[in-house]
Amino acid sequence: MLIGPLSPDHHQAAVDLWLEAGLARPWNDPVADLNRALQGASSSVLGGTEGGVLVATAMVGHDGHRGWVYYLAVRRDSRGRGHARAIMGACEAWLIARKVPKLNLMVRDDNAEARDFYGALGYMRDEVVVLSRRLSGSRES
Repeated sequence: MLIGPLSPDHHQAAVDLWLEAGLARPWNDPVADLNRALQGASSSVLGGTEGGVLVATAMVGHDGHRGWVYYLAVRRDSRGRGHARAIMGACEAWLIARKVPKLNLMVRDDNAEARDFYGALGYMRDEVVVLSRRLSGSRES
């Protein structure tokens, strides 16, 4: 798998992958999320391809101190081959190159598979509570 910044040719494939993987929510527009990440000075979307076909993605960014990864997804027919581990490694390298000292993840509480995956990579649960407030007018969580 080749990993690099998501090419414009793969934008729709990335959104389709996020929908297939169940990462999008009705109150989060994945196209808008993609565009914000690609236009940000401190964010990117990485894509993993095989034979020109997008098989994995991850959105990575930082606030100067903490890095974040979102939309980590691997096509169902490409899972179990180390692609998620590889693209997480690419996200970590992207942040290290920018001298970001810490990487945080938010994983939905009901996503045991993701928690197990990140645990196997050495990520640990922090004793924090994430608070949020929608600024777009939506009242959904």
